[in-house]
Amino acid sequence: MSRKVTDKAVGDQPTRHARTIVIGSGFAGLGLAIRLGQQGRTDYLILERGNDVGGTWRDNTYPGAACDVPSHLYSYSFALNPDWSRSFSKQGEIYQYIRSVAERHRVLDKHIFDCDVTSVRWNADDARWEISSSKGEFTADTVVSAVGGLCEPALPDIKGINTFEGETFHSARWNHEIDLTGKRVAVIGTGASAIQIVPAIAPQVAHLDVYQRTAPWLLPRMDRPYTLPERLAFKHIPGFQRLSRAAIYAARETQVVGLAKVPALMRGFELLAKAKLRYEVRDAELRKKVTPNFRIGCKRMLISNNYYPALSRPNVDLVTEGIAEIRANSIVTKDGTEREIDALIVATGFHVTDSPTYEAITGKDGRTLSEVFDEIGQQGYKGASIANFPNMFFLVGPNVGLGHTSMVYMIESQINYIADALATVDEMGLRTVEVRKDVQDAYNRDLQAKLGKSVWNTGGCASWYMDKHGNNTTLWPDFTFEFRRLTKTFDVDAYQTTAASRNDLKVVAAP
Repeated sequence: MSRKVTDKAVGDQPTRHARTIVIGSGFAGLGLAIRLGQQGRTDYLILERGNDVGGTWRDNTYPGAACDVPSHLYSYSFALNPDWSRSFSKQGEIYQYIRSVAERHRVLDKHIFDCDVTSVRWNADDARWEISSSKGEFTADTVVSAVGGLCEPALPDIKGINTFEGETFHSARWNHEIDLTGKRVAVIGTGASAIQIVPAIAPQVAHLDVYQRTAPWLLPRMDRPYTLPERLAFKHIPGFQRLSRAAIYAARETQVVGLAKVPALMRGFELLAKAKLRYEVRDAELRKKVTPNFRIGCKRMLISNNYYPALSRPNVDLVTEGIAEIRANSIVTKDGTEREIDALIVATGFHVTDSPTYEAITGKDGRTLSEVFDEIGQQGYKGASIANFPNMFFLVGPNVGLGHTSMVYMIESQINYIADALATVDEMGLRTVEVRKDVQDAYNRDLQAKLGKSVWNTGGCASWYMDKHGNNTTLWPDFTFEFRRLTKTFDVDAYQTTAASRNDLKVVAAP
């Protein structure tokens, strides 16, 4: 992977080369960029389709947007923030934190913003990746995809949705120019975003219809502002913030036993959720509608103190009949009821197991990542490598997701692995590394065996965790510290490798 490459002109614009190109700059891509700098690497670039760092916390600006992981855990271990204002941070505060970390570590000049990557193709002759984008052509010895799973909004397949004449937008692409005050509004979906949006807009709209397909389980949101003494302690008492973070991590990690190993233990959480439901929903008919019919944890567990009260407002209706069609100014349900609306908010999640970005990546045999996943399912090795895609790594790849704690912990584990991989390539003088298919297959057999016992597979629900092959290709089925152990060092023996030739020269720096 170490050789001198001169820029080639493509039309009037030269092709830029970097030893490592990272695609995406949310928590994952930014964290890797910082690590590359700490390794002393200067020959890397980050291609980001947005106009700034932040990823999902830059894009999801809907009313009420906030994190469901405690603030002190939802941050980089190398960049703790003693100034969090509350125990569960809101979107704007998290975005500003990410931005401040990028500035502090001086990696913004390594970014190319508003750069939409349209094609990533492996060139076997040159053993490098060729990248096409809205900002020109690039080549790289190594590509790291840090696109993330919650970046491509999913629209529901509903008859007539494109014929609606009122205001409409996805929750992840909120149109702040639209004033919903006094309007008749419909929200489709009752997932993590919807349960924050509904309470935020219900007081201002004339009427709100919430269309529910599956009722979620809700737990109390233990959110509060931090007191001044607490904030001073986080900032000035050595070790206090790290101790608080460790306590939060340990408490969250206990949930793994019920989620992944002994689903019957989730009964305690279910009793708590039912008690909350009984207390907050007095109307028996509404309570019946919002009572889930699957074991808690099978779908993502949500936290909210104001969603149920919002549904009980006189100007809010929960609609559980399926949608038959959407018309120019109304929604018609399958029982024939037509409800007129002025604005439609789609809060139906993201393409996770079928991301359109997979279609843009073409491996060594000419198949796209989408085609590979279509055939075998979304499989990888340690969520970081996929057979048929040499010199490519993934952050938050297959089976790295979590249902109980901070994804930043998993991201940092993968950053350790990829950083060590790049160092190993340099030390051994390797030209290519590609995970062996037999190793990947064995790894995934073990994963699915563990997942088969989990609440996600046995809890009686259909969720976005599952792919079309019926496999849970999204979540990690064990303790997160076990994943940290597995990714501590790069296991080169699990990979097919080729050596660099004598004529390969080290690239001094990225243009």
